[in-house]
Amino acid sequence: MNLPASLLEILHTIFGPGACSTHDAERLAYAYDNSRRNALPDAVVFAQEHAQVEALVRACREHRVPVIARGRGTNTTGATVPVQGGVVVSFERMNRILRIDPDNRLAVVEPGVLNGDLQRALAPHGFFWPPDPTSSPWCSIGGNLACNSAGPRTVKYGSPRENTLGLRAVAGTGESFRCGTYTSKGATGYDLTRLLIGSEGTLALITEATLKLTPKPSGLRTLRATYRDVSSAAHAVARIMAQPVTPCALEFIDDVALKLAHDHGGGDVPLAGAMLMIEVDGEPDTLPSAVDAVSHAARGEGLEELRVAQTSEETQALWSARKALSPAQRTISPNKINEDVVVPVSRLPELVNGIRELSRKHNVLIVTFGHAGNGNLHVNLLPRDDAERERANACLAEVFALVIALQGTLSGEHGIGLVKREFMPLAVEPSALDLMRSVKAAFDPDGIMNPGKLLP
Repeated sequence: MNLPASLLEILHTIFGPGACSTHDAERLAYAYDNSRRNALPDAVVFAQEHAQVEALVRACREHRVPVIARGRGTNTTGATVPVQGGVVVSFERMNRILRIDPDNRLAVVEPGVLNGDLQRALAPHGFFWPPDPTSSPWCSIGGNLACNSAGPRTVKYGSPRENTLGLRAVAGTGESFRCGTYTSKGATGYDLTRLLIGSEGTLALITEATLKLTPKPSGLRTLRATYRDVSSAAHAVARIMAQPVTPCALEFIDDVALKLAHDHGGGDVPLAGAMLMIEVDGEPDTLPSAVDAVSHAARGEGLEELRVAQTSEETQALWSARKALSPAQRTISPNKINEDVVVPVSRLPELVNGIRELSRKHNVLIVTFGHAGNGNLHVNLLPRDDAERERANACLAEVFALVIALQGTLSGEHGIGLVKREFMPLAVEPSALDLMRSVKAAFDPDGIMNPGKLLP
């Protein structure tokens, strides 16, 4: 698609010099995300205020040109790849924290604020925003909201949907609207806030978010448990989640992942059948009993060792295996297939064992780890050549079928984007998909908002 000269003129007027580009270098820089998929946009614009976003959408609707919102491109599903060309609108310059309000436990931010920057700004006030993706130093709040990106703390504190009070946005019609409240309770009409979160920019562009803050606990203890095999560790997860104390992180790492991390990260990484990383937070007078309760649940058939960190240095050492995983995987397969699936916690043992069987069946190396407290595992297929890539794709379809059979779903935090779009009918029945398409048509009647994503 080549943009009409009339639209280009409008874009230059809206955004001014230095904030609208059709040069090849800028187009290439915004053509891809962490999925490694790519497609060139026709133009890139850098929004700095709400009025510009509203004018952009109206102009693109008039010319029937796609609009693709972009944060920092850390998503792994191709959600920000401009597959039909059009205009990529980057929100990296809309990066102001507009308000921190401890009295009402909220913060108002623009979408380009980095997650890590927000956490640092909240710390002196004694609060934090719970969503904490692994990419938090680099990912934006707008991207977190668009994909409902979560992280380890979700097991106790919830995802962006549970931690966002309200939004300001521009629909695909070009109309601005606000949804949600500035209060922790609200029962007024449809919940458009939760609808927009996770919609991957297919309905509206978020220009402001009112976030629900949580007081930062004063104490944190880290535990590491190693097990004879993956099944023992998976059953331990179910026991931990069945007792009253909720950990603030409960991470699962299988034996293949441990060996990779050990080879890459050194002796601090144990070799075992599987490992759980557990964190418990709270106040000093309640923390010891909470640690005891979680430790008791972690003990059971197949436990080899349970360690509790006593210092920050020990905590860092215990987490070394998890941190070494991503670089270790890249040394084996630059074309790794990174999926995040989720099942009910009680079905986790079946999922882990089923993935092991599929790995053997298709002769594909699979590394499994992730946020086990939510039943959310990252299933990483590591093909090393063309033949393995072909087998990996066949294996992936069976992984998804297994997940659905276990009453799970396709994604816990990465979203659908381009990569999982074809599998949506596995997870969502036709009548529900039709309702989703009707919602899409109401927000975006001309189909200009991030086309080719999410809905099959």
